This record gives sequence, structure tokens and C-alpha cells, in this order.
Amino acid sequence: MSNTTDLRHWRKALAPYQQPSLKRSILEIFLTVIPLFAIWGAAWFAVSQGYWPIALALCLPAGFFLVRLFIIQHDCGHRSYFRNRWANDWTGRILGVLTMTPHGYWRRSHAAHHATSGNLDRRGLGAVDTLTVEEYRALSPLKRFGYRLYRHPVVMFGVGPTFMFVLQNRIPYGMFKDGWRVWADSISHNIMLVAFMAGLFMVGGWQLALLIFVPTVILAASIGVWLFYVQHQFEDTYWERQAEWDLGAAALTGSSHLVLPGPLPWLTGYIGIHHVHHLSARIPFYRLPKVIKDHPALEDMSRMKLSETLKCTGLALWDEASKSLITFRQARRMANAPRIAKAA
Repeated sequence: MSNTTDLRHWRKALAPYQQPSLKRSILEIFLTVIPLFAIWGAAWFAVSQGYWPIALALCLPAGFFLVRLFIIQHDCGHRSYFRNRWANDWTGRILGVLTMTPHGYWRRSHAAHHATSGNLDRRGLGAVDTLTVEEYRALSPLKRFGYRLYRHPVVMFGVGPTFMFVLQNRIPYGMFKDGWRVWADSISHNIMLVAFMAGLFMVGGWQLALLIFVPTVILAASIGVWLFYVQHQFEDTYWERQAEWDLGAAALTGSSHLVLPGPLPWLTGYIGIHHVHHLSARIPFYRLPKVIKDHPALEDMSRMKLSETLKCTGLALWDEASKSLITFRQARRMANAPRIAKAA
């Protein structure tokens, strides 16, 4: 295998970027938390003056800062944000209250995603459910409808993220048999979340909780799920069976390099440089731009512009023959093609 997708080559090249800076890590937390709380404060003031539409509008920029806070929690989950394991775990748990994401449970499910991304024989926890064309055709009509509903943009980026962060995250979904630790983590998270919500009600009443915090979480959830989706669900992404699956190829060709305009890369914690993150998850997010700068070969790999992401939303099925992600319409045309050819 060439150095283009050679995991050992890239891990050696990227090892120097894995050391976190304590000062930088703490600074990034302040640069995220302070603006987030300042926006919430402005929204609360707007509500107190009767301008609740302004408060709701302020939830959008607050949502982006909450996404950035989630990226910090994400790095803590990889234990890449601090050198100390305890600092990573407790920072992640505390931030998880604001993101409504139990840290221990999420860390385990996300580790499964990194270990199996692009592997057709190990699909499951921590990823967007993706069927092959043949698997979809083998489903009953009712199950086909369910899969199409799941992949619909309104569900995928609207109803689904809200359900996942507000309700599903309250239990260790997919890990019910993984022992008491995962349950203890979820229960302790829920207790801290209830205490936090009670504090919001005491300080600012129901308006602070329901007109500011909850809408911010919902918007951040949709933004975050959209980011995760386009990072792996694009036409020429990577899927292989276990016998042919390669972790390096899955990282570099199955994870996109999403190039965002303006301040969006900073607001989203540079997670758009996702192929590098999958190559070396121990690199703190604030070092990812330097990796791209120092290694130009990574710049154009799986590169995607914001304007190109819209077409990704219709992709839903993996065609093993063409090794590409296709739409339901394309799959239907493929199924009808032999009939048309036979009739001709």
C-alpha cells in the first residue's frame, strides 16, 4: 500500500501533533464558555423585556458555541484534550451536562465508531445506519418505509437529533448489557442534568430553560448531526467487507475534509478536518489546521465544500457494485433496468 493511505506512515507523521497544551486547552474552554453564557445572558434579558423572538434568534449563535463545547467534550472522550486522564473524564462529564450527552456512554459508542467506520460487517453503534442496496431490497415494505423515514432530511436533521439528545441519551442505548458502569454513568449524568435544569428554573424561571437552553440544545443537536452526517455520508465514501477493510483507507477516503467559510471552522472546532481526526484521534482539535498546513497531501483528500453538502442528504444506500452511496431513486432505476432491457 502506498503512503497515501498507509496508516502506519501517517500515524508516525502525525505523532508530534498529539501532545495537548494545558494553557491552550484551558483557553479554548474559556473562549467557548464565556461567549456562550454571554449570549444566553443577552437572550435572558430579551425575554425579561418581552422580546422572546429575539431570544429565540440568539439561540442560533449559542447553538454554534454549544457545538464547539461538544467538540471539546469529544476530545476529552478521546482523552486528547488534557494529558491527564482524570482531567479529560471530569471535564467531559461536566460539559456533558450542557450538551445533554452522558460522557462515559458517548465515549464508548464513539470509540466503536472509530474502530468500525466503513466496515460493512461491523456496522452499528455510533454511526448513521446505512444499508446496502441488496439489504434494502430484501426488507419488507413496512421496514423499507421505516428506513426511508429514518433517512428523510426532516427526521435525520430535525426530529432525530432532538429525540437523540433530549430523550435517547437518558439511557445507555445499545449498551444495556455492558455492565453497571455504563448505567452508573448515565444515571449520574441524568442526576446532574436534573440539578442543572432545576438551577435554571430557580434563577430564570421556565423562560430560561424552555425558551433559551432547550432551543439552543435542539439547534446544536441538528448542526452536530448534520456535521457528522456529511463527514461520512458522501457519494465516494468508503465501505468494505471485513476481509478488504483497511483502517487507513477508511479514515482518508471514508471521512470528508469539509471546507467551511468564514468563522464556521473555528465555531465547529475544526471537526471538518475529519479525515485527519480519524487518522489520529489523539490530536487536539486546535492542532488540526496546522496538520493540514504542514502536510499539503492531506489538503485535497475527500475535500468537500459547503455548497456540495446538499446533494449528500439524498444519499441513502451503499451500492457494492459501483462502490458508491446512491439515492433511493438511483436504486429504483437500477432495479428497473433489467426489466427495460428484457422488454426491449
